[in-house]
Amino acid sequence: MAQHPNHPDADGEATLDAAVKRLEQSLAVLDGRVKELSGRAEGGAGGLFDFDRSKLAAELDAARSRERALEDAGADAAQALDKAIASVRHALEQSEEA
Repeated sequence: MAQHPNHPDADGEATLDAAVKRLEQSLAVLDGRVKELSGRAEGGAGGLFDFDRSKLAAELDAARSRERALEDAGADAAQALDKAIASVRHALEQSEEA
């Protein structure tokens, strides 16, 4: 019996069905792997962001501590400068009186 030219023969249809099944199985495996990797990436990224956030918080605390130390050193320097200016003025006044 002759097959119509637009219809695949029984062997061709079976081969096509088998190829479609293999493709569907491969897509299912690929979809599962993508979901697994996506879950890992999201979990890993959250941990990474948490680590970065805690690292940045520690660096901010250290910077604030250095800022306070610099403010204290600046206040000490200002006091020393005031004393030096007062001493110079006193010395100038003493020399003018003499």
